[in-house]
Amino acid sequence: MQDILQGIVLDWCTQQHITLAGKTILCAVSGGQDSMALLHVLLYLGKDEGFAVAVAHYNHQLRETATQDEALVRHHCATLGIPFFTDSGDVRGYAKAHGTSIEDSARTMRYAFLQRTAQECGADYIATAHHRQDNAETLLLHLLRGSGLHGLGGITPVRGNIIRPLLQADRADIERYIAE
Repeated sequence: MQDILQGIVLDWCTQQHITLAGKTILCAVSGGQDSMALLHVLLYLGKDEGFAVAVAHYNHQLRETATQDEALVRHHCATLGIPFFTDSGDVRGYAKAHGTSIEDSARTMRYAFLQRTAQECGADYIATAHHRQDNAETLLLHLLRGSGLHGLGGITPVRGNIIRPLLQADRADIERYIAE
């Protein structure tokens, strides 16, 4: 299964005309299964393809387990010797101050952190663990909100320095990878 996810990521890079050799990838890791799987796939590929991986974790302070999630990712990175960057913010306060939803506020704060961190650590790309089912869910939400043609495209595979190398992977592939 490891080879299947690696193949999906390599095929995705070829389709998107992305060369990773000699680059640094900042992997956004929440501590959940999808992002932990992406981290491991990138670590394996990095050895073969000649790129470095660092990890960024944003603590949204929204869940009771948020501190535990951060500690898990921090410990995992320390064990593997991976550079680890973290930050946190008051998402609820931000949402109230800006009149935005919790989800939109969390996304805005997380991506601002990821961009700052990528610049500070010299990362060429920021990788997120969005997969095929996330894309389908996003497309459905856009349809329900009455989105125009732009929104019907779902999650973009590449947006500036943000890449989504698991976008062609099924959640089931990721779950099998984790099980193995």
